[in-house]
Amino acid sequence: MLIVQKYGGTSVGDCQRIKNVANKVITAKNRGDQVVVVVSAMSGETDKLVGFMQSFCHEGYTIPDGRECDVVLSSGEQVTRALLALALQSQGYKAISLSGQEAGIITDNMHTRARIEGINTSKIASLLSEGYIVIVAGFQGASLEGEITTLGRGGSDLSAVALAGALRADLCEIYTDVDGVYTTDPRIEPRARKIEKISYDEMLELASMGAKVLLNRSVEMAKKLNVNLVTRSSFNNNEGTLITSEENIMEQPIVSGVALDRNQARISIGDIEDQPGIAAQIFESLSEKDINVDMIVQTIGRDGKTDLDFTIPKTEVIVAQEVLKKFADFYGELECDCEIAKVSIVGVGMKSHSGVASLCFSAMAKENINIMMIGTSEIKISMIIEITRAEKAVRALHKIYKLDEK
Repeated sequence: MLIVQKYGGTSVGDCQRIKNVANKVITAKNRGDQVVVVVSAMSGETDKLVGFMQSFCHEGYTIPDGRECDVVLSSGEQVTRALLALALQSQGYKAISLSGQEAGIITDNMHTRARIEGINTSKIASLLSEGYIVIVAGFQGASLEGEITTLGRGGSDLSAVALAGALRADLCEIYTDVDGVYTTDPRIEPRARKIEKISYDEMLELASMGAKVLLNRSVEMAKKLNVNLVTRSSFNNNEGTLITSEENIMEQPIVSGVALDRNQARISIGDIEDQPGIAAQIFESLSEKDINVDMIVQTIGRDGKTDLDFTIPKTEVIVAQEVLKKFADFYGELECDCEIAKVSIVGVGMKSHSGVASLCFSAMAKENINIMMIGTSEIKISMIIEITRAEKAVRALHKIYKLDEK
């Protein structure tokens, strides 16, 4: 088998942990597998590098998103990949480390948030055929002009999935500090159960609604390239969670998980002019500031007026309020509520089962939890509620759908 393994910052946080990673890699190699390893920078290293750059900021000058930033930011992974190669070599194994550029990862030229455009796998394939364990620096690549680029948040996961797809690997293993995807956050509901298999679409929904195991970009790419993903812990040998196509899962549960997102704010615009184009202008202006609008509810017009409610990340409220000031002539009042949370149930089995929504709302009513907004799709139901009731809602939903049972 050809396996791509990715180890995050906590997994390679110091030299002892790098030795532990080397042992896991050796276990796979001794099974007869060909192994490509993608590594992040040591935990805290990227923040330290950002701090170094910020020491050159002063009034009137900020560090630009540019070439030199990527040179600095990419250095953390360079250290880790070489240390892991040395750890493997010290135990008698053929290992070689490559930068993103040496590994053939080609990106556009958008510094600090580049997108992968292709991968030339010839060098890696040649090294694997010679019996090498290949270690690749994650989070980075190079433009066609040869400039170092970085991929932004979650970039190392993205590197691993892209390499797995390009190499047509049998499996891509994402090692983190958690041992899989759970039915909900175990810190909220101790009876949360680890999920054995979950579809790409379900994982995308859970990731977008607060689950921190994987970021959307990686899951989207895995689905596009049909890469089987396993997420597991680097600190134990427990089985992880397989993220795969819906067709590869024999028995789909009605609901797979409950997600909680506390980083939500509700914007309410009252008595807005009920005329074509106003909503389009508002959301276009928010989009220009990279503000991600999630749930949207508009009331039926009355007397030429309507109300518009929508949710955005809490961290973007100040910018959104500034954007909306220019539309003040079109509405009567503007309110912002940051004391809310989004609770969601997710499951591809919902498509073929009736009564899922009524059960959900019954659970909320039983706990006397008021629902402010509702959003649905084929495989999810999301509700905006008071943040003080959020954890109680998660536990109630987890119980009513019997997610603690296999």
